[in-house]
Amino acid sequence: MKKMTETNSVSMEIEEKIPAKSKLAFGGATLASGILSGLGLGPITYYYNVTLGLSEYWTGLAWIIFIVWNAVNDPLFGFVEDRTKSKKYGRRIPYLRFGSPIYTILFLLCWFPLVNVNVEIALFLNYLIILYAFDTIYTIIGLITYSLPAEMAVSSKSRASIMVFGSIFSALGTLITFLLPILLLTSQDVPPIEVFLTTMVIIGIICGLILFVSSYFIQERKYTQLEEPLSYWRGLIETFKNKPFLIFEACNFFTTLAQYILTTAVFYYISFVLELGGIMGMLPLALFFLFVFAFTIVYNKLLSKYELKKVYMIILLLIGASFLLFFGIGWLFETAIIGMILLGIGFSGYYMTGQMLIADVIDHDEVLTKKRRETSYSGVNALLTKPAVSLAPWLFLLIIDAFGFDNNLTTQSPDAKLGIMIGFCIVPAIFILLAGIAIKFFPLHGPEWKKQKVELHKIHQEKEKIYLETLRKEGKI
Repeated sequence: MKKMTETNSVSMEIEEKIPAKSKLAFGGATLASGILSGLGLGPITYYYNVTLGLSEYWTGLAWIIFIVWNAVNDPLFGFVEDRTKSKKYGRRIPYLRFGSPIYTILFLLCWFPLVNVNVEIALFLNYLIILYAFDTIYTIIGLITYSLPAEMAVSSKSRASIMVFGSIFSALGTLITFLLPILLLTSQDVPPIEVFLTTMVIIGIICGLILFVSSYFIQERKYTQLEEPLSYWRGLIETFKNKPFLIFEACNFFTTLAQYILTTAVFYYISFVLELGGIMGMLPLALFFLFVFAFTIVYNKLLSKYELKKVYMIILLLIGASFLLFFGIGWLFETAIIGMILLGIGFSGYYMTGQMLIADVIDHDEVLTKKRRETSYSGVNALLTKPAVSLAPWLFLLIIDAFGFDNNLTTQSPDAKLGIMIGFCIVPAIFILLAGIAIKFFPLHGPEWKKQKVELHKIHQEKEKIYLETLRKEGKI
């Protein structure tokens, strides 16, 4: 049961008990979805561009055309998921449980083109279609895993305890999405392509099973199904009237650009700047994620002592400074390790706090509308930030092409290496700086916001009582 204790006459803190199995299930779902989406939307650019030979022009064009569907499908599915009312499964569980096999199938099709790969226009169309199809199922599952912390808890302390699992498993998934392609695609002695494809099949099946099993242990609030949801257009209007949400989105757009440039460019950086592959190519990234894991506990303690906004601003400052430093020291393997460690420390906090910020935004919306609309907000969030997922690889490819990158060469010119470093370090640093400026205006902090959270917790308790009474009247308990 959840309870509240009054610390003094002015402020109150919410204490919530989240079952360990629910936290672990959330972590498992985050891991599985993160691996599938990370591989399906990360190294796939390198795979089609370098491994299959699709030119930078056609590869970048596919991402630009993809922006249209990428923007439209998220608010649509977010709205549908918030209106889902399954008495047996709830609002979120059906999508995790029955979407998991579809997720696996479409993930596998990312790596097995159904056309003649030697015909460039056919390969381009295949690439474009699989981006559309795969992103659809990723949207359906991802909206739920992204919004679950907001539904599972109210207080920042409890959400931080959930996000410890989310952050660790998310980082582990990202580690896998980085290391496997480096080992199997970008190595100096690349193994047969069959090894990579077999690995993708195994990964897809395992992740689908994890998603399916985790759906049996995820904790969601069933009482939200009693609420009459807002109409689609009314919901959109109320969402865009939420000022903290718009400020968060400005910040999130820039951090998403930086993150997806990183996930695209790192393979080019390892292969063509450091000229590493295999185990040695994995070492810098292994250190990056080692410090992501190590500092998760540090950030959890910081979030229990300091306000979320303050911690987040420090995280952005650290990441931006690390990118700039990396441009100076990242040319050599020995010093690149230092840069990777600093980025790992910064991104450890980023993985924990982003979902906590939008959870506060959703809480503020409930204060305004009296409705819980987690996936509606996740959908509109994606509407505004998903274009960054397409713009990031397109921008990076545009930069390296301008500096003379040639995907037919295993050793690139000094100018091409400079282009990779500018795209990999300088551009993300600029975006992180812009994100820091935006989040400075985020208003959900301070004593007044804490009081609103306490009142919101009381509202949830009342809604839960009404839901239980409804079940009693129906003879279900």
